[in-house]
Amino acid sequence: MNLELNEEQAAVRQLAKDFVDREVAPHVTEWDRAEQVDRGIVKTMGDLGFLGLTIPEEYGGSGGDHFAYALVTEELGRGDSSVRGIVSVSLGLVAKSIAAWGSEEQKQAWLPRLTSGEALGCFGLTEPGTGSDAGNLTTRAVRGGGTSRSSAAESGGGDWVINGTKMFITNGTWADVVLLFARTGAEPGHKGVSAFLVPTDTPGLSRREIHGKLGLRGQVTAELVLEDVRVPASAMIAPEGKGFSVAMSALAKGRMSVAAGCVGIAQAALDAAVGYAGERDQFGKSIAHHQLVQELLADIALDVDAARLLTWRVADLIDRGKPFVTEASKAKLFASEAAVRCANNALQVFGGYGYIDEYPVGKLVRDARVMTLYEGTSQIQKLVIGRALTGVSAF
Repeated sequence: MNLELNEEQAAVRQLAKDFVDREVAPHVTEWDRAEQVDRGIVKTMGDLGFLGLTIPEEYGGSGGDHFAYALVTEELGRGDSSVRGIVSVSLGLVAKSIAAWGSEEQKQAWLPRLTSGEALGCFGLTEPGTGSDAGNLTTRAVRGGGTSRSSAAESGGGDWVINGTKMFITNGTWADVVLLFARTGAEPGHKGVSAFLVPTDTPGLSRREIHGKLGLRGQVTAELVLEDVRVPASAMIAPEGKGFSVAMSALAKGRMSVAAGCVGIAQAALDAAVGYAGERDQFGKSIAHHQLVQELLADIALDVDAARLLTWRVADLIDRGKPFVTEASKAKLFASEAAVRCANNALQVFGGYGYIDEYPVGKLVRDARVMTLYEGTSQIQKLVIGRALTGVSAF
């Protein structure tokens, strides 16, 4: 693997860096305090092509490879993880799933809108009682189009009626479409799960925004409640019963995106800590002269490089069509835990000032913490890695 960025990759990275420095960084504290990112940022990212990375141009995408996508999500994470999450979910989990699993009709209907920023998507998997145990979700879809189940199955017709609740849904109240997972069969576990594309203006679907989060405060997070939500048979994405495969394939690549965002958090922590250490005087000289402060900075720098290289490896494997699932879990596990360490060490460099939101590191600590929880907790990643090493499933 050549670790030197080519001309195109360097240009994409610089475009993202300039965007973050110009459009995101000046507003981070304001958005965090208001618990609301400026929604206009979505259209701007669409215009720049960030919401269409890896999606074919024929569907309105901007093309590019997963390495470029990782570079962009790292820069967005460096600026504000709340902004990075918008892209990681709408593009990384929803649009990419439609591109991989959707019918031609579904691709034409949704991808141009999602890639331009005209519309946003959200990923409806997590439920109040099923986080890590995603295979046992309770949201249910049944045939309700006035035809019997057997005849509907034979003809491919008949509506589906969906009931259930989804929790902690990023982009939930902003999204125009939910990639929704529901149980359609009698089989236990993941075998009975199917996936649907449900427009959020469908009658019976209500949304409640969740406030008071520790971190990612500017990012919209919501609870979705579905009460007799009726969708046509054409709303199903992938064959019936293949929903869990859709979800797991999305999350495998999504873990690379989260890892890249964590590298961005760690890089922001390093930049802030090095800058502050050179400015803050104690005992007659800048604290950068003190060996134990240098140790903190060295620890951060080491974590940044290691997390970045693990993440770049995943992007390279995806682009070359090689197996990457275990490597994605390794990158997500290490980078998320490293982001927490880096943000904590940066706060230590800042001392008491790091505890005030006029300085950036407190927000980095809060934003980093959730990275070890979503899109597979650190413990789930260890189980994935352990299973790959031993061939023995812990489930």
